[in-house]
Amino acid sequence: MGLLNKFVGKGINALVEEARRDPNAVILDVRTKQEYEMGHIEGAINVPITQIERVVTEFSDKTLYIHCASGARSRLAVKQLKSAGLANVHDIGGISSWRGPLVTE
Repeated sequence: MGLLNKFVGKGINALVEEARRDPNAVILDVRTKQEYEMGHIEGAINVPITQIERVVTEFSDKTLYIHCASGARSRLAVKQLKSAGLANVHDIGGISSWRGPLVTE
């Protein structure tokens, strides 16, 4: 398993815990509002991928941990944010791999 982790990296579960230990971190959920309301990681802030430009001004001084449903939108969001000059941006993948509880609103 250790060798596999070397190539795959940390998963969403470990990265959420890492984010929770960092007082400067923000967990961003880039799914739609409807997806977010159906269940999200506690403490995650919803900024749909269609509104990702908001992140540049609202969270530019934060370390960002970004996820979506499967990992496709989070990859795109990270690429866009890095292109906009943000450096502390991490793609943590899809919530489908999350093993913790989901919050509904």
